[in-house]
Amino acid sequence: MSLWTVLKKNGFVLLLAAVFLLIDFLVAWRDPMTYSRRFEKDDFTKTLFHHQWDRSGPVFFGNSAVTGAYMEDKSRKPLVEMGMSYGKITDLRHILSRGLYEPEEQLVVGIDVHTMLDKMQTDPRFPWSRPWYSPYLYHYRDYFQDAGKEWLRNAWKAAKEGRLDFRTFEPRWIDKELYFGREPAEQLRKDRDRYAANYDWMTLDDMADNLEALDWVIGYAAERRLPLKVVWMPLNPDPAYDPPPYWKPLRERVGATLKAAGIPTLDLADAFPPADFHDLVHLNRETGAPKFTAEVDRWLLSFASSSK
Repeated sequence: MSLWTVLKKNGFVLLLAAVFLLIDFLVAWRDPMTYSRRFEKDDFTKTLFHHQWDRSGPVFFGNSAVTGAYMEDKSRKPLVEMGMSYGKITDLRHILSRGLYEPEEQLVVGIDVHTMLDKMQTDPRFPWSRPWYSPYLYHYRDYFQDAGKEWLRNAWKAAKEGRLDFRTFEPRWIDKELYFGREPAEQLRKDRDRYAANYDWMTLDDMADNLEALDWVIGYAAERRLPLKVVWMPLNPDPAYDPPPYWKPLRERVGATLKAAGIPTLDLADAFPPADFHDLVHLNRETGAPKFTAEVDRWLLSFASSSK
């Protein structure tokens, strides 16, 4: 069977596929998942939004522990707070390798008990989460479905009132999650049990991708003469909740890598009492975050002082 015969027999289907791919390309080009408030945003996009879409500057990268602990607006030496829910070092590698953000002056990386776990769940809205072969409309189908339902509800409501309205929508929440107050002991125990079931069985073998990504980030910073520093993020020291078994070997493994590369580190893992925590891994906004920010400020300013 000739190619022309195949095209003639399947012309309609191929035409539909071509139309879909064209529409998908145009939608991806406009990128409403990033720029339209009709859609929920990931924490990387929220960072850009709150910094007027600027894609360069001094950065404090990490997961939600950084978001909860670092108060950019209260810092004496402010960094762009790029804490991301479920953020990992592999995500930082995506950001840097794809040129989605260019750190300047300083790159500080916060590492806690979850930052290096390869199997930690991720946010499917991250711009790098979509494989190149996955259509934009398909990959984000759940979010388009949600926005489409809202569009129909509002259009129908307007029609019943004798109006045409295809523009009204409720802007999605654009702020990051912060952590106020303290969880009760019962909830802390549930958190610890959940972490134990999901992650405590892991070993360094289950962090291979992130350990490799850390090596890559160190190389990236060295090539650009970008000052790179690491903060060990706080973990609730309440003796009722043991740290995960992999925490000590992870710190030893990463610590050796950082020492060999001459990367300055600030160890705040055990620096704060339980009263400063909202839960097991997030400092509370009332007392923990201000103390953490002050400690990081003092540390960063000490480098400026020692260079004079």
